[in-house]
Amino acid sequence: MGEIQPAGGLGGSVQSLRQSCSHETPTGRFGSCGTRLVDATAQPCGGSVSFSIPDSAPVFLCSGQGAQKAGMGADLMDVAEVADVFECASDVLGFDVAELVRNADPDTLNDTRNAQPALCVLTVALGRALVARGVEPAAVLGFSLGQVSALALSGMLSDEETFALVKARAALMADAAAEHPGVMSALLKADEQSVVALCEECAQGEVLVPANFNCPGQIVIAGTPAAVERAETAWAAAGKRCSRLATSGAFHSPLMASAAEGMADYLAHVEFAEARIPLICNVTAAPLEAADAREHLVQHLTKPVRFQQSVEALAAAGADTFVEVGFGGVLSNLVKRIDKTAARTCVQDRASFDAFLSESE
Repeated sequence: MGEIQPAGGLGGSVQSLRQSCSHETPTGRFGSCGTRLVDATAQPCGGSVSFSIPDSAPVFLCSGQGAQKAGMGADLMDVAEVADVFECASDVLGFDVAELVRNADPDTLNDTRNAQPALCVLTVALGRALVARGVEPAAVLGFSLGQVSALALSGMLSDEETFALVKARAALMADAAAEHPGVMSALLKADEQSVVALCEECAQGEVLVPANFNCPGQIVIAGTPAAVERAETAWAAAGKRCSRLATSGAFHSPLMASAAEGMADYLAHVEFAEARIPLICNVTAAPLEAADAREHLVQHLTKPVRFQQSVEALAAAGADTFVEVGFGGVLSNLVKRIDKTAARTCVQDRASFDAFLSESE
């Protein structure tokens, strides 16, 4: 995913988070029930998209591939909604997802064909369980794989449709990575202009592009092994640090073109509903509309993840509370680096689930 250091020390309910992390909000026009109505401009799509964030309502963050860990979710299986989602997913995917996350060795779980479905299922399950207990998100934002999970939580796809999609996506990406090997590296003290220039200089006719805009000062590049190595060498020569990521391919780059073609074929027969909860698109950093879903989900495989810009757009719309559902707390940590005044927490296991709900009462 591009995050280097895990988040830690996160926890608490929405209410307690807001009490400890309250901050002044941007000037805006208020509607009923304290809802702020603003124009949240998402720079990548070049337009102004209006959406509203109810006062202190949480944004759900959906974890991306790389956050998975053996045993994740194992202590949540007695939560009714979690058990139901895992059972549904097992029927769709054709294998016991609970058994996979409980007992798979790291190599098996980290295989893209397993990692993506497993983390997607846990994310959807946690989201469903929180909503069933009165935690209503104002918006959802995923990171890469997390955008697929967000399709279910936003209401654009059913759970069954989402799990079928993630199965197809994982297979397509794994095949593309095998056909066109690539790697990814996180550059620190980075800005978009300097990274674009670096990629142009070091590509030398090969694929080398910015792939993830994680947070201020951290951008992930993706490309062929030789091109990424040249970029890392040049970055280090400039006195800056970088970190090679443990990914199985150059995701969100043109090396995923064959996966994008396969995704276009798959999505041709998928019908999307309008989102009941705004889903902020990784490609545009703006709310995803049903009419654009196919195009953007295809582009998603070869275009960069604009996570920083997405969080900034949400903050401009009044979002001040972020709840990560999934595992690892990586996105919560990125939010901290993007907006230090935002409240954030990660609900990932039974302890954090129970603590969050207890403090929300």
